[in-house]
Amino acid sequence: MCLAVPAKIIEIKDLLAKVELSGVTKDVSLMLLPEAQVGDYVLVHAGFAMQKVDEKEAEETYALLNEMDGAPRTVEALS
Repeated sequence: MCLAVPAKIIEIKDLLAKVELSGVTKDVSLMLLPEAQVGDYVLVHAGFAMQKVDEKEAEETYALLNEMDGAPRTVEALS
């Protein structure tokens, strides 16, 4: 089983993107998703951007991850 988490692309240089997730930045490869642009949300797994997702889906995922960490339930407020 694998887990991919959404991250926002904040910078692109060639096929390497800098993404941000919860205040942490990381470099990921765009080899599998060369059409991605700055501002896009992408699912990241093992250092690769795998798929684009919309901002609403990314926010729902962040809310669910926060709930798993003990935060109050907020997913319904995003609907």
